[in-house]
Order: sequence, then C-alpha cells, then structure tokens
Amino acid sequence: MYAGLQELGVANGEDLKETLTNCTEPLKAIEQFQTENGVLLPSLQSALPFLDLHGTPRLEFHQSVFDELREKLLERVSAIALEGKVEERYKKLEDLLEKSFSLVKMPSIQPVVMCVMKHLPKVPEKKLKLVMADKDLYKACAVEVKRQIWQDNQALFGDEVSPLLKQYILEKENVLFSSDISVLHNFFSPSPKTRRQGEVVQKLTQMIGKNVKLYDMVLQFLRTLFLRTRNIHYCTLRAELLMSLHDLEISEICTVDPCHKFTWCLDACIREKFVDNKRARELQGFLDGVKKGQEQVLGDLSMILCDPFAINTLALSTIRHLQDLVGQDTLPRESPDMLLLLRMLSLGQGAWDMIDSQVFKEPKMEVELITRFLPMLMSFVVDDHTFNVDQKLPSEEKGPIPYPSTIPEAFTKFLQENRIACEIGLYYILHITKQRNKNAFLRLLPALVETFSDLAFGDIFLHLLTGNLTLLGEEFALEEFCTSLFDNFFLTACSRKENVHRHVLRLLLHLHHKVAPAKLESLQKALEPTKQSGEAVKELYNQLTEKLELRKPSPAEVTETPSMELPLPTVPTPASR
Repeated sequence: MYAGLQELGVANGEDLKETLTNCTEPLKAIEQFQTENGVLLPSLQSALPFLDLHGTPRLEFHQSVFDELREKLLERVSAIALEGKVEERYKKLEDLLEKSFSLVKMPSIQPVVMCVMKHLPKVPEKKLKLVMADKDLYKACAVEVKRQIWQDNQALFGDEVSPLLKQYILEKENVLFSSDISVLHNFFSPSPKTRRQGEVVQKLTQMIGKNVKLYDMVLQFLRTLFLRTRNIHYCTLRAELLMSLHDLEISEICTVDPCHKFTWCLDACIREKFVDNKRARELQGFLDGVKKGQEQVLGDLSMILCDPFAINTLALSTIRHLQDLVGQDTLPRESPDMLLLLRMLSLGQGAWDMIDSQVFKEPKMEVELITRFLPMLMSFVVDDHTFNVDQKLPSEEKGPIPYPSTIPEAFTKFLQENRIACEIGLYYILHITKQRNKNAFLRLLPALVETFSDLAFGDIFLHLLTGNLTLLGEEFALEEFCTSLFDNFFLTACSRKENVHRHVLRLLLHLHHKVAPAKLESLQKALEPTKQSGEAVKELYNQLTEKLELRKPSPAEVTETPSMELPLPTVPTPASR
C-alpha cells in the first residue's frame, strides 16, 4: 500500500509506527507527524477543527483532496502529451515517469504512473521489463504499453491472442449449427461491415493499433493455424482484420499490406454478393499486377480468396453468369468475366496447398472445366427451361417427355475429382433448391454422395442446404422425396461424420411435422446416437424426441369414443296393425 514512498523521502505507515514505538508522549508525536505530513497550507490549520466539529474524519478529508489532486494530475499528463514540440513533451513525460515509477505498485498512485507510460511512444526498456515481470502491473497497464511489450515478445502476444482466435472459430461454428434454419437469415447474411464489428475483430484491431510488427505477427498466427487445421474461418479473419484497420484509416498498416486494395475491392463485391464487370476488371488488374520477385503476395491473396464469404460471392456470381450465357447463346470459354471468376475460385481453393508448399504460382486451370463441365451445367439450365415451357403448353400440345431423371456420368466424375467443379456444382444444387425445383434437385442429389474431399458433407454447404430445403417443406410428406434425401444422401454419412448427424437433426427439428409418421419413426431409429456420439448430437436428438412425444396423441384420444347415438324405438308398420 505504501510501496515506494520511502524512496521519495515521504513518511509512511512504517515511519509512524517507529515514531510511536520510540516516543514518551504518543499524542504529541501523532500531532507532530500530522503537522509534518499533512497538507501544507497555513490557512488549512484553522479550517481542520471546523471539520472536526461536523464529525468529518481527517482521513475522509485527506482522501477527497488526494482524489481531486490525482484527477488534476491525470488531466495535466494528458495535456502535456499533446502540447509543445514532440521532443519537449516526451522529455517532460520521461522525467515524470522517472520520479513517479517507484510508486507504481501503490494502488492510489498507480493510475498516474500508468497514464504517463501510456502517453510515451517508447517506455524505457528497464521499466517495461519490470512491468512484464509483475502480473498485476502487466494487467493494469494500458494497451499502448502492452504493444511495446508484445512487439519484442511474440510468445506473450501469442498467449493474449490465442483465446480470441479460439473464440472466433467457436462463434463461426455456432452460427453454422444454429437452431434457427432459414433461407433468409443464414451464415452469409451479415454484411462485411457488421461482421467487422464483432468482439474478436475489434479486440484484435485495438491490440494491434498502428503497430505493423504486431499486425504481421497476427497474420503469421493465422497462416500457421490455417495450415495446421485447414479451418477456412482463419481466412475470413485475415480479411476482416485488414478491413477493420481500413475502416479506422490506419494508413501505417494499410499502405504496407500489398493485399489492401484487392481486399477492399473484393469486400465491396461480398457486400453486393456479386462481382460486376467494373470490379472484375479491377480485381484482374491486381492479380495481373503481381510483379516478378513478389510472388509471395499470391499466398496472402489466395488466403483472402479462400474466405468462405469470398468463395460464396464468386460461386454465386458464376451461377448467375452461367444463366446469362444460356440466354446469350455464348459458351463459357468466350466470357472473360467467367474465366476470371474461375481463376479466383481456383486461387482461393488452392490457398492451403500454396502456403504449405511455399510455391507461389497460380494453379493451372483445367481446360475440361471450361469446355465440358460448365456447358454441362448450362444444359441442365436448358433442361429446366424446356420442361417449364412444356408444362405451360395446353394439354393437347404437351410433349410426352418427362423431366430427365438420369445425370451424365461425367458430372458425377467432375464432382469427385475436380475441386472447382465440385464447388460450382454444389452451388448450382443450392440454386435449384432455392428455386424450389424439386425435379432438378432429386435428379442431381445422387451425385453428392461422393464428392471431392467430401465437400457435400461440409458444414457450410449443409448449413445452406438445410436452409434452402425449408422452401420444399411440403415435399417432406412424400416417401420418394424423403428416401432420396435422407436414406440415399444424409444417412450414408451420418455414422462416419458427426457434423452430418447434427445437420440432419437440425433439419428434422425444424420440419418434423411435415414428415409422414411412418418415415419419421424410421428416421428416429436411424438417427439414435451411439456411445461415441458427442454431447451436441445427444442434445439435439433429445430435443427431437421431446418434440415427437408432444405430437403423439394421448391414450384417451386413441381409445374409441363411446357412441352418443340413442337407439331408435321400433315403430309398427301399417301392415302389422
């Protein structure tokens, strides 16, 4: 409590104790101690007895004076940090720190010492080490001081950042497994600016401030974690962090990050959920502008393009362009915008391999993706148009051709072997589901059982698919639809992929009332958790069981109700009279 006072020649509790121990007249000794160490104002001596008459303790008076002086001193320190020449003001603050630092452990004085340190761009190394060595002091110091400690202590900075990164990933996963299933409010609904207001991004932004070294450290943490876990949410954070600093106009960092302008442009596309012609040209200019000897930039660009929000925007734009090309009778190879979208999708999907191998080259585009796969998707669009037109014709003019039920073998093979084809194919299936196109959905669904790296059983796709399936709610009453969706797709992976099990339970919790009772009963048995199942699956299954129990009719309703009809009296016929 009195730490450091002796070093400054100020009397403390120990001095008073010693005085009282060695004196013959304690009351006189106390009075003398008060006179020597009280507030040294002549006019105060006559006023203090007046406070005594009002029953105000001396401690309360001195504490109020002390608090007032401390507030004035804090204001003055902040004012010194802004006035006069830079060298002069920092010299004043350094002198003040030198005089006051010995009191840094004294709770009542500590805020002043911390305020002085906060306003110093470079706190003396010796004092930083003393702060770092004391947990309580470290905790109490301002983020401006901590930045100076962190920039030369990566391990300590990592300890501070690590819980935030874990929290960020957990928040993303919680959204993907949210109990709310909606086509309107899904994982990709929040705007980029809204996402950047999240707690983790804001805390990291504050921790970094204008410190380029700390920013580079965070990027290195994100690259390392992305490589270690393959979790693409780290790519989202990489882009969000840069744009958060952009929002605050931290030019010290934005100007040195070679990905800044590209990310800024892509951020605008994500906001619109579409890459228009003008922005497409800008993005292409950035990609083409990567100079020889600076190829390493491609690693960061690929990570930014690997952000699920970027992939979502690029894939949605690809599907929209495909539909436009059908209307224009144009092939994908003849569309520069389509080729650019594929180029960026390819760069994003190849991010992990590029960073892992440290070979910074754009992945080679497979020609068959453009010449065979995309035209195949266009043929599906034509099939839909043809069928819809046929259905609108008068009955006598309708053709006998039913909706195509088979899928080309090449389509299934592309989804299994080509990552970009698989991504685009999945987004096309999301598109037809959102269009309530049951025929097209059931036709292509079998191709999803085996896909590249099991992408069809990834959380983001299943999150979007379950949301879009709510639009086909009425179809869940049909045996054929449920068999195709549950038995032939979802249940093929439930036993080996717990995340799929969770998504199916989420869907049934939302749509169980639409499913035929017999089918619902068989699904309930098939989805029963095993001993190895996680708590999340068990919790969802229990919720579903409770909901189904509530729907069952009570025994009283099941038993046959007695007849309320009274027997009619026999009336003799005229012949029997």
